Amino acid sequence: MRLEPLAPEHLPGMAAITADAAAVRFTRIPEPLPDGFPADWLARYRRGREDGTAYGWAAVEDDGTFLGVALAPRVDRDAQEVELGYIVAREARGRGVATEVVRRLTRWAFDEAGALRVYLLIDVANAASERVAERAGYTREGVMRSVWLKPGRRIDQAVWSRLPSDP
Repeated sequence: MRLEPLAPEHLPGMAAITADAAAVRFTRIPEPLPDGFPADWLARYRRGREDGTAYGWAAVEDDGTFLGVALAPRVDRDAQEVELGYIVAREARGRGVATEVVRRLTRWAFDEAGALRVYLLIDVANAASERVAERAGYTREGVMRSVWLKPGRRIDQAVWSRLPSDP
């Protein structure tokens, strides 16, 4: 597996993710999905890369098969904090892709973005994602109750973090 900056060739995979009810349920993908969202999503991460505030990569197999997205939706260089996230394509789930993506993103955040704190925000109903955080060496800090996720939907959201000094 490799991570490559999100680009137009990844739009079909990104569009498939936005059509996956399980992916939409646990992420900030809007409901209902606005027309042109995958292209707008790509543009957001391309702008973020330019100004250093957000980064997005496609996780792909060596043969180019799209596995999902690896995201740094919030990069706060002043606070030296980075929020990470990921969405694995339905056909790639259960193969360790998510854990590997989080490990690579975490290394990038510490080594390239200069983060002193990296965190994940996970819906407590998403047990699989919490297991990924744990396997990637994150510590569960606590739960923010009744956090707004999208119109008409509030969730309890766990905060998981890593510091450069963590094993």
